[in-house]
Amino acid sequence: MRIPGDFSRIMGVYNKDKKISKINSASGVESKKDTMTLSNQAKDYQVAFKAVHQVSDIRKEKISELERQYAGGTYNVSGADVADKMAQKIIDKKI
Repeated sequence: MRIPGDFSRIMGVYNKDKKISKINSASGVESKKDTMTLSNQAKDYQVAFKAVHQVSDIRKEKISELERQYAGGTYNVSGADVADKMAQKIIDKKI
């Protein structure tokens, strides 16, 4: 739809009663600070979470032993162990 004429004058008619003035201060309003308290369970979880993240995920002695076996040609994994781990992973995903 096309509106002929001076569009700014038309908008001025609609915005005439919408005068907004700035509020310098609010009286009767008291500001409060937000507070948060953690339950003992949350505090225990926080301590455990920090402790877990400080421990290295890599067991260096295990890795060095596997590297030694692999380099020496003595590293061997049984097929039964692989099958057991695969079956356990499938069972864990279904539960």
